[in-house]
Amino acid sequence: MKHPWMPASPCGDGCLTPGARSVAPPRRVLRVAAACGVVLSAFLVLPFLLVPGARNRLVRLVFRGVLRAFGVRLEVHGGDGFVAAEAGRGALVVNNHISWLDIVAINAVRPMRALAKREIADWPVLGRLVARGGSIFLDREALSTLPATIAELAAALRRGSLVNVTPEGTTWCGLASGRFTTATFQAAIDGGVPVRPIALRYRLADGRETTQPAFVGTESLIDSLRRVARLRGLVLEMRVCEEIAPGRAANRRELAALAESAVRTALCHKSLALPSLTSTGLEVARSGA
Repeated sequence: MKHPWMPASPCGDGCLTPGARSVAPPRRVLRVAAACGVVLSAFLVLPFLLVPGARNRLVRLVFRGVLRAFGVRLEVHGGDGFVAAEAGRGALVVNNHISWLDIVAINAVRPMRALAKREIADWPVLGRLVARGGSIFLDREALSTLPATIAELAAALRRGSLVNVTPEGTTWCGLASGRFTTATFQAAIDGGVPVRPIALRYRLADGRETTQPAFVGTESLIDSLRRVARLRGLVLEMRVCEEIAPGRAANRRELAALAESAVRTALCHKSLALPSLTSTGLEVARSGA
C-alpha cells in the first residue's frame, strides 16, 4: 500500500517534448532485437567469468552494446579519476533520475551495484541483468524495511562496493526534477565513503533537449522501450561531478543538499558539446571540467 512519504512525480505524457525525428519501423524492431541479443549473450557468458575484472569488462561492454543497439550516443564529461579509480574503494554514486537508460549509461562507464526499487527485478531482460549485477532491492511501499535496507547498503559500501542510488526516488521528465531524499545518504556516512554526484541530460543531435526518453506517468516499460527505439539522434550527456569526501557534511540532510546542488549546478551547463573520442564503438566526450 502506498504511504504519504512515497516519492511521486507530477511528470506524465504532457511533459514529452515534440519534434523528435523517428527511424523507420523495421529499424525499431532491429534495435530492440539487437539489445535483447546483447543482454541474452551476457547471460550465457557471465557465469563462466570468475575474475571480477573480466566480469566488469564484460558488463561494461554489455551496457554499451545496449546503448549502441538503441542508437544512443553517450557523452561523458569529467570524472577521469572516477572511471579509473581503484577497485575496492566504496562510494555512493547518485544521479538525477529520468529514464531506465540512466542505469544503462552509468554501468556503461563504470559497472556497479544499484539500490533499485523492488519492481525492477520483474522487468523483462533489464531486470534480470540488474539483479545479476548485485542490486540491493528496496520495497518503497514498506517503510518498516527501510532501516534494514540502509544497513545493507552501508555494509556494501564499507566492503568497497560502488552503489548507484537515485535519491529523487522516482523518475522525472528531465526539464523538471525532484528533491534529493536523505535516507540513503546515511549509508554513506555509516560506511565512511565518499558521495559521487552525476548529472544526466538527454538531447537530440541538433542540440535540443528532449524528454522523449523519460519513463514517467503510468506507461509500462514496454511503452518506454518502444518510444526510445524509434528516436533518431538521441544523445545522453553525463557530467561526473567532484566527489564529496567523507566528513564534509555534518549529517545526511546536509550531505543530500551538497549532492543535489552539485547535480543542479552541472545541469546548468547548457552546452556540453566537445570533441568526441571513440571507446569500444561508443561515442564518449571527455572533459576535465
